[in-house]
Amino acid sequence: MSIRKKIVLAAGLSALALGTVYGLAACSPKAGKADSAASATSGVTAVRSSFGALSDGTQVEMVELKNAKGITAKLITYGAAIQSLMVPDREGKAADVVIGYDTIEGYEKTPNFTNVTVGRYANRIAGGKFTLDGKTYTLPLNDKTNTLHGGPKGWDKHNWTIKDVQQGADSASVTFTYTSPDGDEGFPGTVVAEVTYTLNNNDDLTVSYKATTDKPTVINMTNHGLFNLGGIPATRLATDAELKIESDAILPVDAALIPTGKELPVKGTPFDFTSPAVVTDRVKMSDPQITLANGGIDHNYVIRGGTTAEPKLAVTLEDKTSGRGMTISTTEPGIQMYTGNFLDGTVAGKGGAKLTKYQAIAFEAQRFPDSPNHPAFPSARLDPGQTYTQTTVHHFYVVK
Repeated sequence: MSIRKKIVLAAGLSALALGTVYGLAACSPKAGKADSAASATSGVTAVRSSFGALSDGTQVEMVELKNAKGITAKLITYGAAIQSLMVPDREGKAADVVIGYDTIEGYEKTPNFTNVTVGRYANRIAGGKFTLDGKTYTLPLNDKTNTLHGGPKGWDKHNWTIKDVQQGADSASVTFTYTSPDGDEGFPGTVVAEVTYTLNNNDDLTVSYKATTDKPTVINMTNHGLFNLGGIPATRLATDAELKIESDAILPVDAALIPTGKELPVKGTPFDFTSPAVVTDRVKMSDPQITLANGGIDHNYVIRGGTTAEPKLAVTLEDKTSGRGMTISTTEPGIQMYTGNFLDGTVAGKGGAKLTKYQAIAFEAQRFPDSPNHPAFPSARLDPGQTYTQTTVHHFYVVK
C-alpha cells in the first residue's frame, strides 16, 4: 500500500538559497532505504527545487513530476507554468514538447504567454470593458483595443505559492495558489485561485483549477500551453501534425479578433477538423478569417457537449514522424486554437532557438472569448459562496 507524503522542508534550511532539491518517496514509514527506492522507482515522483530568482530577488521554485513511463513535467511557481514537458517518441527517446525558456529571465522579460496559467480572464475582452450588475469595469489594454489574458500584469506575471506537493504509487501532483486582490487589473473581488498539475502512470497530465471570490466577478482560467510534438528546439513545424477537433463550429472574429457573437459552421472551411487533417495545409489556405489572424488560426472552437461535469474528448493531435500523440479532454465549452501566428523570431527560446511562426500550437480550454459582453455565451460569472472549477486532461500516447 502506498502512502502519499507531503514535502517538508528541513528546519533551518532554505531550499531556494542553497538550491537544495527535496525528493519524495512513496513508501511505508517503516520501510528501509531499499524499500523506499524500489517504491519511488515504480511510482510517480515529485522533486522540489529552485528555479532561480526574479529581478527583484524573489525566489522561484520548481516541482518536477516524473512517471514510470518516461514522462517528466517541470512546473514553476512563476506564472504557475509548465517549464518543460518531456515525452518519449515511438523509439522511447524523450524530448521536450513545449516551447519556453531555459532560465527564469526568459519568462520574466518576454511578453509571450508561454505555458502559463492565465487569469483572471483568459482570452480577449473587447475594449477592456464589461458590465456586471449595472456597473461598468474598465481594464487596462494590452492587445491594441482589447484586454488579453487578464491584462498587462495578469496572473501569468505573478509568482504563485506552492500550497501542496503529493506523490504516490500511481500519481504525483503540485498545487499552486495565488490571491488576486479586489481591483487587480480592474477586476472586482478578491479571488483565491488554485491550479493543480497531476501526472500519473497512464501518461495523463491533468490540470485542475479552483477559484473563489468575495464579490461578484468574472473568472476564466486556462493554461496557455504551446506544443510541438516533434520536439523542442524545433526541427519542423508544430503545424505539420495531424489534428482532429470535436467541434462543428468556430466563433468568427472581427478585425480586433473579438467574436462577432455568431457561430460559423466549419464544414467547407479551413477550420474543419471534424476528420483528421494536417494543420499546415489548413493555415496556408486563403480565407478572410485566416487573414484576420495574421495568416493562421486564433479562434475559439465550440466543443460538442458544452460545459460538462467530467472532461470530454476535445482534441486529438498526432505527429506522425516522431510517433507522439496527444489528446485533450476538458470540462470547458470552448478550445481556443492558436497556431503561433504572432511568433515572429524576435524572441529566443530554449537552446537559443528563435521562436517563429507555426513553431508551436496551443489549445486553450476555456469559456468563450469576450463572454462578459455576450449574454448568449456560457457565463463566466462567479459569485461569493460559489467555487469556479475547470479540469483539462492531456493524455500522451505512441502513434504506431
